Amino acid sequence: MAHEDWTVDRLHVALPHSASRQQLLQDVNLTPIEDLPAVLDGWASAAEQLESARPLIEAARAHMKVRGVLPDGLETRDVTADVLRDAEPRENNRDDRGRGAA
Repeated sequence: MAHEDWTVDRLHVALPHSASRQQLLQDVNLTPIEDLPAVLDGWASAAEQLESARPLIEAARAHMKVRGVLPDGLETRDVTADVLRDAEPRENNRDDRGRGAA
């Protein structure tokens, strides 16, 4: 899915964990409007990475169900933190929220 096809709702559905979905909504609600495109681009990149991994994950699940073991050579490292880190333009915005206009 291309960046322009993502909506906040589609991003929300694409994220696999309730914590990441909650973080998305928090970021959307608390980010200044002028920073919102960058924040949404970060989330779209994260969702695209997760979506691109889906076929491999489904194949590994099927293999595990049939054979009882993961396929040979399959990397089993949890990359959730990496994906969320790549969506981090949102993290920089939090520092600006508490400063106020003064």
